[in-house]
Amino acid sequence: MNNVVNDKAWLEARRALLAKEKELTKLRDEVAKARQAMPWRKVEEHYIFDGPQGEVSLADLFDGKSQLIVYHFMYGPDWGEGCKSCSFWADQYDTIDMHIGARDVALACVSRAPLEQFEAFKQRMGWKFSWVSSVGNSFNRDYQVSFPGKQRGTYNYRETDVMEELPGLSVFYRDGDGAVYHTYSTYSRGLDALNATYQMLDLVPKGRDEKDLDYPMAWVRHHDNY
Repeated sequence: MNNVVNDKAWLEARRALLAKEKELTKLRDEVAKARQAMPWRKVEEHYIFDGPQGEVSLADLFDGKSQLIVYHFMYGPDWGEGCKSCSFWADQYDTIDMHIGARDVALACVSRAPLEQFEAFKQRMGWKFSWVSSVGNSFNRDYQVSFPGKQRGTYNYRETDVMEELPGLSVFYRDGDGAVYHTYSTYSRGLDALNATYQMLDLVPKGRDEKDLDYPMAWVRHHDNY
């Protein structure tokens, strides 16, 4: 339990914290501008994915928008269900899809597992967002989230120990001529700020309450298993 103080002391502490929060907000705005000013690289590979209605290209995933966010959902070819952590993030996607769509942004998840393998899982979770399979192409390897048969690889922009599948998010832009550009990717703790549940937990006294667990996200379940 934290210290219990009178109203005056509480207000002083809150104002001191507010000053730090404002610093963080300003820095976050600066980082966002720097992210948006990042140089682009043209996507030369013609990726074809398996979707519910058949084959789709990377350009098709834009769904008429000029900007595309791809969440690299961890789901290996022989897995019985999707990653719990990725599902933790994905639970919010249907609710934000309409809002980012109003700002010219499409959202899709991509996994290396065959489409038929995760379609039942998607139905179980009650999700509606776009989710396609990259089983027939090199997309997951090219964007450094799948490492079949490897124990070392480049993840989060450095050589490190890896698992078969790891999480990430990539951003693309499509111009008026149909050319597609890769503008940004983030991995590991870079995904942290994109999870609304974690941001809410950071507001409460016990926070995420993960320090005594075997690993930080050991408490996370698929939402139908709590």
